[in-house]
Amino acid sequence: MSSPSTDLPRDFCAIDFGTSNSAVAVPDAARPGAMRLVPLEDDKVTMPTAVFYYAEGRHDADGPPRAFGRAAMAAYEEGVDGRLMRSMKSILGSSLIDQVTDVGGGRGVKYADMLAGYLKRLRRQAARDGHEPRRVVLGRPVYFVDGEPERDAAAQASLAAAARAVGFEDVHFQFEPIAAAFDFEQQADREQLVLVADIGGGTSDFSLVRVGPERIQRLDRREDILANHGVHIAGTDFDRHIELTGILREFGYRALGPAKPGQTPREVPSGVYFDLATWHLINTCYSPQRVIELRNMKGFYGDPRHHQRLMTVLEERLGHELAHRAEEAKIEVAAGGDCMIDLGLIESGLSVTLSEGAAMSALRDDIERIAQAGRETVERAGLKPSDVDALYFTGGSTGLTVLADRIAADFPAARPVRGDRFASVATGLGLHAARLFAA
Repeated sequence: MSSPSTDLPRDFCAIDFGTSNSAVAVPDAARPGAMRLVPLEDDKVTMPTAVFYYAEGRHDADGPPRAFGRAAMAAYEEGVDGRLMRSMKSILGSSLIDQVTDVGGGRGVKYADMLAGYLKRLRRQAARDGHEPRRVVLGRPVYFVDGEPERDAAAQASLAAAARAVGFEDVHFQFEPIAAAFDFEQQADREQLVLVADIGGGTSDFSLVRVGPERIQRLDRREDILANHGVHIAGTDFDRHIELTGILREFGYRALGPAKPGQTPREVPSGVYFDLATWHLINTCYSPQRVIELRNMKGFYGDPRHHQRLMTVLEERLGHELAHRAEEAKIEVAAGGDCMIDLGLIESGLSVTLSEGAAMSALRDDIERIAQAGRETVERAGLKPSDVDALYFTGGSTGLTVLADRIAADFPAARPVRGDRFASVATGLGLHAARLFAA
């Protein structure tokens, strides 16, 4: 990861704060003028964007007892008493950012403080070589919130405030797909137009960028950014559709109520199922008032087993486990074939089979909307699909082959290139930060 200067200052870093995974780039002491990705957990340069709050333990100077990244996921999977938080980036731009949520043990934590705590962990890892960064370039999606500029601006302001709260004095932003274009540019041997498809856990972003060896050292690249566009649809939406289609039907989603003479059976109310399939809303299903309300709805269900299973999920707080199994099922089906989802933790012997066809049917509309955003990006630049020289795929969700193939189908003349799905954006942000702060 080279940069334009042979002698970089050491007081800055670049952070890719992702919906699912995060990464950090810092100046490389061993290679003057270069950047490197920081190992965040052992030798791994990416870390799940996850925090686990322990129900027991004392506060210290950093706050309530908690674990981050893979350690957070391990604590959750091992059944430790507490609460796992993921998809924290999805909270930006919503009213939840200033609200307090229960994390167990009688503790409440403000969502904004939760986000800041994770950024503090990343900043601390960036300072492992003794140089504490006070300046940062943060990645951001093209849109935090689709079609609502005020909420989008508020989302960036909240992220900037969290960064300043943990010690960053100078905060800059760069669009994530443009950062990925800078990563792609390192291997470009000629000038070309690249359409970057950055599809992660929360957003699908596209940027059409002019890259080339003669442009790589320029700090001001505004004239090279021909268009950008995005939609708030990505991996967590895929997981939600898989959970609703492949799991929650066994718990009453889209089921009918009891048959009554002269009446058509009515569908069971679906609000709780959508909340159970949305990571940052799952905990709202556990409030005592809501549990009582849903317990009293037993008569709404034509099949009492559905209601019994739903209450087991709510009373034993198994919603995050169901969401986790939906994510695993998506990954397994994406690799090809059907998969069996074991739900024995809810009811002995309970399982469902998710067919590849059913999964793709559940995801089809979202995949089409994402592909449309790619086409619209090129149209916004006043160009045609045939003008695109390369497609650069990055972000965890581009591992879904059917999605990448669908996007590529609209640009048959473009050369598809796959970057590091989890580190391309951080690498590009590092390159941009080096040029910015060296200047």
